[in-house]
Amino acid sequence: MSSEEARHRAESSEARAAAVSDIQELMRRKEEIEAQIKANYDVLESQKGIGMSEPLVDCEGYPRADVDLYQVRTARHNIICLQNDHKAVMKQVEEALHQLHARDKEKQARDMAEAQEEAMSRRLGSNSPVLPQAFAKVNSISPGSPASIAGLQVDDEIVEFGSVNTQNFQSLQNVGSVVQHSEGKPLNVTVIRRGEKHQLRLTPTRWAGKGLLGCNIIPLQR
Repeated sequence: MSSEEARHRAESSEARAAAVSDIQELMRRKEEIEAQIKANYDVLESQKGIGMSEPLVDCEGYPRADVDLYQVRTARHNIICLQNDHKAVMKQVEEALHQLHARDKEKQARDMAEAQEEAMSRRLGSNSPVLPQAFAKVNSISPGSPASIAGLQVDDEIVEFGSVNTQNFQSLQNVGSVVQHSEGKPLNVTVIRRGEKHQLRLTPTRWAGKGLLGCNIIPLQR
C-alpha cells in the first residue's frame, strides 16, 4: 500500500468515526426529546387523564375548574413543539445513516477490488503489482494549471478520474461531465506513470487559461 493510499484510508476511517459520533449524538438527542414528551404527557395524565384534544371548558362554556388550565395548555404546547423537534432529529438520523451506509458500501467495494488485484498478482506469480487498465492518456499540460498543480504529467495513463473508470468509461464526455459538476471540489485521480500507479487529488478550478483543468486528455484504444 502506497503512502497516498494509506493516507486516504486514514482519512476515510476518521470520517467514519466522526459520522458515527454524530449519529450517536443525534440518538442521544432523540431519546432526550422522547423523555420530555413523556414527561409532558404525564402532566396531562395527572390532570384527570386529559389528553391533547379534550375541551377545556364545561358544558356552559366556562373554563373547567377541575383541572389546572395553565399546566394543561403548557404541556400541550410543549408536546407539539417537541414532536416537531423529534421529526427533525429523526430526519437527520435517517440522512446520517444513509451517508454512513453509502460510505461503508464504497469502502467494501474498494477493499474487494484491492483484494482481487492482490489475488491476481499472486496467481501470476509476480512480485510486481498488477496494474489496472487505463482508459485515457494525458498528452499536454499547461504550466500553472490545476492539472499541473495536482502533479499530473504528460503521458500519464488515467485509470480513474473521479467516478469514471475503465468499466463505465464511454467517451471523454464522461470526464467532462464529472469536471463540470466538480468545480471547486477535489477529485481522486489514479494514473499509471512509468509502470507505477499514482493517486492524485485534482480540483477543477477556473484559472488564467482555458477550461477547469488546463490539460488535454485523449482516449486509449481498448
